[in-house]
Amino acid sequence: MKKLIVSKKIICALFGHKIITSRNITNHLKEYKCTVCKMELTNTEEGNLTFLTPELKEVNEALVNFYQKKLIAKQH
Repeated sequence: MKKLIVSKKIICALFGHKIITSRNITNHLKEYKCTVCKMELTNTEEGNLTFLTPELKEVNEALVNFYQKKLIAKQH
């Protein structure tokens, strides 16, 4: 199993990641995932990509909840 994970990381190191959008947090903030090695990324405040840590995952979850409440309030 470890050899499979290592080989996928080597493929990404050689050929680059195949990044897709896995989740829209807001209109300008998204979470991304590599389809090959399953690495997760997110946007920073400056708009750059960074690794999705558990801390950033919690922040994104809070932003999703806040953004959804804002959209619901705007509709009423």
